[in-house]
Formats: sequence, C-alpha cells, structure tokens
Amino acid sequence: MNRWVAGARPRTLPAAVVPVLVGTAAATGADGGTVVWWRAVAALVVAVAIQVGTNYVNDYADAERGADTAERLGPTRLVASGLATAGELKRAALAAAVTAAVAGLALAVAVGPELVVVGAVSLAAGFFYTAGPRPYGYAGLGEVFVFVFFGVVATVGSAYVHLERIDLLALAASVPVGLLATALLVVNNLRDIPTDTASGKRTLAVRLGAPPTRALYVALLAGAFVALPVLALSRPGALLAALSAPLALRPLRVVASEAVGVRLLPALAQTGRLQLGYGVLLALGLAVSA
Repeated sequence: MNRWVAGARPRTLPAAVVPVLVGTAAATGADGGTVVWWRAVAALVVAVAIQVGTNYVNDYADAERGADTAERLGPTRLVASGLATAGELKRAALAAAVTAAVAGLALAVAVGPELVVVGAVSLAAGFFYTAGPRPYGYAGLGEVFVFVFFGVVATVGSAYVHLERIDLLALAASVPVGLLATALLVVNNLRDIPTDTASGKRTLAVRLGAPPTRALYVALLAGAFVALPVLALSRPGALLAALSAPLALRPLRVVASEAVGVRLLPALAQTGRLQLGYGVLLALGLAVSA
C-alpha cells in the first residue's frame, strides 16, 4: 500500500463519509430545500480532507511527543516507522487542509460566509487534537471532538449546504452518526491504553480504565440503534439501518471478551464496517421515505 494512503488511515474514513451521506439524505425532500449534488460532493471533499489532515497531524504530533513508536499496534505511523519525516507529514497535512479550504470556500460562495467560520473551527479542532501546546486529545476530550465534529457538525452541515438552515431531522440523525464515530475512537483508545499510559497520553480510556471503556463502547453502539425509532417518527425508512445490527455482534463480542492489544484490532475494523453499513442504510432509508 502507498505510504500516504496508509498514513491517511483508510479505515477511519467512514467517519467522514457517513455524516455527509446522512446529512444529504436528510435534506432530500425537506420543506423548502433541494439537494444540489455538486454541493454534496464538495461537502464530502471537505469532510474527507479534514479527516485525512487530522490523521497526518496526529501522526507527526504523536511521534514528536513520544506517544508513537514503530512497534505500536494499529494503523501505520509514518514518522515513527521511518516512512516519512515530520516535515513531510506537515506538508501533507497542509495540502489536505488547503483541499478542504478550497472546497469549503466554493460552498461558502454559494451558501454563505458562515461556512467559512465552521470550516475554520473544524480545521483548528483537527489540528489541536494532538498538536499545539495543550492538545485536548491528550486530556481525554477526543471523544467529545469526534462526536461534535464528525457527528453533529458534519451531518448538520451537510444538510445545511442544501437547505441553508439548520434542519431538525439532520440534527437528530447526527446523534447516532456521532455515537458510532465515537465508538471507533473508543475501541482504538481501549487498544492503546498500555502504550498511551506509558507515554503520558491521558485519553478518556486511560482515565476511565479498561472495564468502563468497554461499557462505554457497548453504550455507544446501543445508543445508535435506540435512536432509530425516534428518527422513524419523521422518516419511517430510518428503521432500515436496523439491518446493520448483525455487523455489531462481532465487535461487541471482542470488546466484551476483555481482549487486549492485538486481539482488539479486529474490533476496530469491524466497528468501521458497522459505521459504514449503518450510515449507508440510514441514508438510504431517510432518502426513500422523504
């Protein structure tokens, strides 16, 4: 695999794609709105570019702080493994940020200058997650960042670019989207408790400990499915996402089994598949019942 593709952590990209799909589907058939497809594509470019840029920043920032080593489990770390220098990662992160900015500015011209503010805050949040003098990802706030920006902001924003207003259905749909995106980070941080503890990275998982983190993961997945009947009050097709429930069984078993280290890697990939399957089905259900 190309080193830059590996460093972008493709398995995390459903967290960027799903909210755009769901937000666009929520805008479909909404009162006073029409889906403009080039805006949907631009919103997808923004979301994916911010995710990739955040992953690159995370790579070089963690390496510089000593939180990553070549032996660390999980996705390829370019700096720690010697596949790229910190300078190369910074330039790659900047390229991703510029890509997001260009697509975002096109949307801002078409929709309104408020999108410039949203985009700037989102880029800053991605940078300060693990970079800067006081990265909040090291203070146990990473889950809040993921829920807010890859749940609420991305989903509501993806509907906003079409409707030019905050849509209540998109806001409601952003909750399960954010819960599953957060679950992906939770299982990642559960796997990394030993190495994060040794490097002084005080993630929420480190602060809570393994048993409460496992319980949190279960609650996040359960919450995503509990939300479906509420969404169905407005769009009955939302219940279609319940068909993704079998995808939740394997990662739930792995996490509940008290697996640690490398044994948690399958749960990470399976959570990504669940997130994507749930998101595609939810978007389809929202669209067909509009």
